Amino acid sequence: MEYTTLAAVDLGSNSFHLAVGRVVDDQIYPLDSIKEAVRLGAGLGADRRLDAATQERALATLRRFAERLAGMPPESVRVVGTNTLRVAKNAGAFLQSAQATLGFPIEVISGREEARLIYTGVVHSLPPSDRHRLVVDIGGGSTEFVIGVKLKPKVMDSLYMGCVSWTRRFFPDGRIDKKAMKAAELAAREQVQTIVSRFEKTGWREAVASSGSARSLSEAMIASGRAERGITAEGLAWLREAAIEAGDVRRLALPGLREERVPVFAGALAIMSAIFTELSLRQMTLAEGALRQGVLWDLLGRVHHRDIREVTVDQFVRRYHVDPAQAHRVAGLAASLFGQLEPVRDEKDDHAAAFLGWAARLHEIGISISQGAYHKHSAYILANADMPGFSRQEQGWLSNLVLAQRGRLSKMREAFEDDASLAAVALCLRLAVIFYRSRRTMRLPRLRLARRGRGFRLEVDADWLARNTLVAIALEGEREQWESVGMGFEAQAPD
Repeated sequence: MEYTTLAAVDLGSNSFHLAVGRVVDDQIYPLDSIKEAVRLGAGLGADRRLDAATQERALATLRRFAERLAGMPPESVRVVGTNTLRVAKNAGAFLQSAQATLGFPIEVISGREEARLIYTGVVHSLPPSDRHRLVVDIGGGSTEFVIGVKLKPKVMDSLYMGCVSWTRRFFPDGRIDKKAMKAAELAAREQVQTIVSRFEKTGWREAVASSGSARSLSEAMIASGRAERGITAEGLAWLREAAIEAGDVRRLALPGLREERVPVFAGALAIMSAIFTELSLRQMTLAEGALRQGVLWDLLGRVHHRDIREVTVDQFVRRYHVDPAQAHRVAGLAASLFGQLEPVRDEKDDHAAAFLGWAARLHEIGISISQGAYHKHSAYILANADMPGFSRQEQGWLSNLVLAQRGRLSKMREAFEDDASLAAVALCLRLAVIFYRSRRTMRLPRLRLARRGRGFRLEVDADWLARNTLVAIALEGEREQWESVGMGFEAQAPD
């Protein structure tokens, strides 16, 4: 039986998460999510038993989750428990009450299985890559490490350290000083050292962090002007000094640090600093996906062999009733023109060519909203819609490209300055839209596009332009548009 809606519940040591996804073709689109900071790991006593107050707090959250999951078939919901439920001596009794409250069975997964599912969630939120990726997830009670390539994890491990357990162990009264921070970092480094040799032997080209602890560190250093994106070694060093200077978690007032993350911030900082030191990292990017997304994909039970972004584009084409013939015409001409600009391509050019193809297929999705200024509607959709496989940065690039397809180019000045390659790709899309304005298959003249200084030169037959005055007028107007962004454009007959 096929299900149109799936749900995943992650009973983490710090937060409980519920994620609901809508299944369309072989893709999952976020439908709803709930997160509550239960702090399950904080309820573990010295005897490794969950205290009554924490259990009641957890059950209250599960009652709210049960309301959202009411009526869903059991086969369409998967619930997983992580480190705290792995180690609590009274986990069995608690799970009986939890399952009765939630109405669905709860699986307590191993650390390795948690790592696998985290990798699945992360990799589905990132563009496909042939490069080995290191994925690190600092949870409340454990930290997962995975190296994988494409959809396949190759090396996995789970270490018994997390933001909740480390905060309780080294910063129990909320005080943060050099001695406590050093002790927390050294203890975490000892843990990480046990996996360094195996992970370095496999190697990686990109380091990615997921989940709340990593996000809180990144948001704090970005808001404080200590990093542009992700997590950096320099930013961590600054956060460490800022935390020690504050002296107490209750006085830790960092821009961008959310209130619910403050109680476990010191533990997360110590662990991440240790990871950066032992794995010789300088920076990490952030991923949108995490354990709950991995559970959803695992529940779907399909292995994707296509570029996830291609699946997303296909779905958008159908959803917004794109004219396939027009999209095909524009995409074909745009690709041909780009091939003339970049006859010998490197990886960056291939990346640009792929985005040009996607932009050409999606450039008219805004017509479903309104024909007037449809390019603006298209750009807005691409910037703000859920597009599995595309990062937010990639959605922004795609949105800018589609926005540049027509109209005044002055609006693109800042985008062109930030990424010079965007201008060439935008020109190819603009020209393809101009030549196929009639929306019919036609015999085009031979077009030759080349770079000329800080601009471009298009050779096109004069007689053909004389017979197609709308195209001729549009090409003449391009000169002014490209001058407005400090670039040149000429359309003239071949020599």
